[in-house]
Amino acid sequence: MDQQQDQLWTKGFLGITLCGFLLFLNLQMLISSLPAYLKEQFQASDFSIGVITGLFALSSVAARLFAGRPGQKERMGRLLFLGLFIAWIATAGTYWCHALIAILGIRMVYGFGFGVASTVLPTMASNRVPLARMGEGMGYFGFSNTLGLSVGPLIGMYLLANYGFGTLTAAASIVLLLIFPIIYGVLPGASTMATGAVRGKSSQGNTYFSRKLVLPAILNMLLSITYSGLIGFIALFGLQRNIEGVGSFFLVQSLMVLLIRPFAGKIFDRRGPVAAVIPGGFLVMLGVIFLSYSDRLLEFILSAIVYGCGYGMIQPSIQAWMIKEVSADERGIANGMFYNSIDAGVALGSILLGVLASGVGYGLMYRLSSLFMALFLLIFGLSIMLTRHRNKVTQNM
Repeated sequence: MDQQQDQLWTKGFLGITLCGFLLFLNLQMLISSLPAYLKEQFQASDFSIGVITGLFALSSVAARLFAGRPGQKERMGRLLFLGLFIAWIATAGTYWCHALIAILGIRMVYGFGFGVASTVLPTMASNRVPLARMGEGMGYFGFSNTLGLSVGPLIGMYLLANYGFGTLTAAASIVLLLIFPIIYGVLPGASTMATGAVRGKSSQGNTYFSRKLVLPAILNMLLSITYSGLIGFIALFGLQRNIEGVGSFFLVQSLMVLLIRPFAGKIFDRRGPVAAVIPGGFLVMLGVIFLSYSDRLLEFILSAIVYGCGYGMIQPSIQAWMIKEVSADERGIANGMFYNSIDAGVALGSILLGVLASGVGYGLMYRLSSLFMALFLLIFGLSIMLTRHRNKVTQNM
């Protein structure tokens, strides 16, 4: 019985993880290629590109406020299909947008569909993971997202450069369609709680927000601000430096995340978030700084190795941290806040870094973005000191 309760690689978990990969593959095929397309087709400014990326992310946040409520647990299947359908319509519809304002609108529609789907899928996944293996399990699920982040930009940039925007949107639409039969096969058991995973009391509090999750959400947002500079401007940075193949940055970064994630999840399960988050924060900061000075492809790749190691240590630890802080009924809130903090960071970072790039150039913009990781480490360090102080006071009472 105990072995069954601790089983991780079930049919349902595998199917949901594969769907997570396809969803993020679709996202990255377009989001990483769109800046170059907008620059060439519409002569869009860095600020305009940042606004389009930022408002897409904000629409995802709005969608998750709805999809992450505990009361939606019984309707997760319908919500998932609704979100996927909206995202598919918006993906295909991007081809027929011939003005920046139209692309802005269709990307906000896509953001709503993506926000719903990307909240429901990890909630389904976490409900299939034994509590004792939450860090490991969500690390593997998170890797499916990261794998989409790695190959998506390569595929998207290749299709755009060699076959045009129409072929790119068609391929991205097909990727989303592949999710429907897969999720249908695992849906009957996907919305139920995993054996051994249900713990704690039912949620009776706020259905959108949990104060226990504020700290990890803020840290995740700061991390995502640095990532927004990569997805929004690294292709343009490579063009400015006359470097071909900058899409390999995402591949190398994600390969490093692949290597680090399983270890980071196990470290979290055994020693908590401190052991993974602090060294990860330093590595992300160094990776961004190194990127800012890079003017050869090899230097881009080396910065991707450093950044990917740090990113792979931090993100699965933060997601598992947030899930373990709440009851089973609140996992939708935890996943909603986790992904909302990512999108809030992307939205804020895209606009802010777009303004900086327009004013000071991409290199200095990346160096300035590393300061957000310095703030990340400062906030986390102060929280550790405060927690230890409170524990000492409690013990002395």
